[in-house]
Amino acid sequence: MVARLPLEGIRVLDITTTWAGPYATMLLGDLGAEVIRVESIHHFASTTRGMMPRPPVGLYENTEKGGMYQYPDRRPGDTPWNRATMFNSHGRNKYAITIDLERPRGKDIFKELVKISDIFIENNAFGVIEKLGLTYDVLSQVNPRLIMVRAPSYGVKGPYRTWRGYGSQAEGVVGHTWLSQYSVDDMPKRTLTFTMDTVGGCGIALSAIMALQHRERTGKGQLVDLAQAQCVATCLGEAFMDYTMNGRVQETMGNRHPSAIQGCYRCAGEGIDEYIVITITNDEEWEGFCRAIGNPPWSQEERFTDALSRYENHDELDRYIEEWTSQRNKYDAMHLLQKEGVPAGPVMNERDAYNDPHLKERHFFLKITQKWCGTHLYAGFPWRQLRAPQKAYLAPPGLGEHNEYVFKQILKMTDEEYAELEREQYIGDTYLPSVR
Repeated sequence: MVARLPLEGIRVLDITTTWAGPYATMLLGDLGAEVIRVESIHHFASTTRGMMPRPPVGLYENTEKGGMYQYPDRRPGDTPWNRATMFNSHGRNKYAITIDLERPRGKDIFKELVKISDIFIENNAFGVIEKLGLTYDVLSQVNPRLIMVRAPSYGVKGPYRTWRGYGSQAEGVVGHTWLSQYSVDDMPKRTLTFTMDTVGGCGIALSAIMALQHRERTGKGQLVDLAQAQCVATCLGEAFMDYTMNGRVQETMGNRHPSAIQGCYRCAGEGIDEYIVITITNDEEWEGFCRAIGNPPWSQEERFTDALSRYENHDELDRYIEEWTSQRNKYDAMHLLQKEGVPAGPVMNERDAYNDPHLKERHFFLKITQKWCGTHLYAGFPWRQLRAPQKAYLAPPGLGEHNEYVFKQILKMTDEEYAELEREQYIGDTYLPSVR
């Protein structure tokens, strides 16, 4: 027998953008929810399905660094919006439809979907849903059992609610950019990977499931007001408490730790990614580290005899550690240290991660075939539960790919009604030529 997915029978309407919202609805789809992604052929979802609907080939053909907005073979193709790596990375397990929500008939069609759905999730800039007239006050009249999750950067209440922002801006507002930089003198040098996208996405999915639990007990739907920035702020508790208790504003520590020996050390090899991260938190781990590197004479010096003296001489110790790591492969160094109980791990690039034996044994990467991109390995489920299975059953969808299924089979439209929607450009599978 095949185990039933935990959210089978739950229908989710998805008008989400960029990363956190689409990631959240993907997580719900992984658990078996029927996710219907609603888009428009009149507006391009910038950053969600690429940076622009029809990018010039040369813009990607000549780039060597890749990034979130790349395409297979570095070619946008005839339908770039269906080939964008960022969308496809969080697009699985969704049905994709298009509706023009700016016209009354489009709104009416969406409300018909609301009547037969359980959850509606959106993380657009504040004002988008208000302008469309699709707020919870309106939709709860259509379906009192509806759960609506709204998740803009700063939530829908408070003086910042009208502010626009991606992860970079919101993380700056709550203090994470300050703490995660490499140097207070070099603020701009920071990764484009933002914590808000992942913790915000998980927070959205979790809040939707919690609201479902509440509805099971009470029969009532509800509005969830989630500020993604606050999801990030909850990860910074130590810094906030340091200020409230000690009046101290923490500064960046780069790769270091506030009380342990920690660093990212160069290893042998010609690649730019040949590094290992090592942490030594106590005397037991220090002794294990010394055994792993052969107990060299310098390790017995008085300045390294206890945790405090080692921390006070961190710079000198770093030089000794890197003398050892620079002579070894990052994996060999990791195994030697882990054998002695020392926390250590290699810095992996994408190639390393795809070939990692641990991720392979846990079947983290999923082989998915998408008609516009071919077959590739996609990042899989962030967790596994013994009694709550997950499954990748739908490839990332093309724009409007499931219009016929949703409008004809779910909403029971006739062929004539469907054709009229196409004719009047309410629906389609290609952005209109005027869309930029």
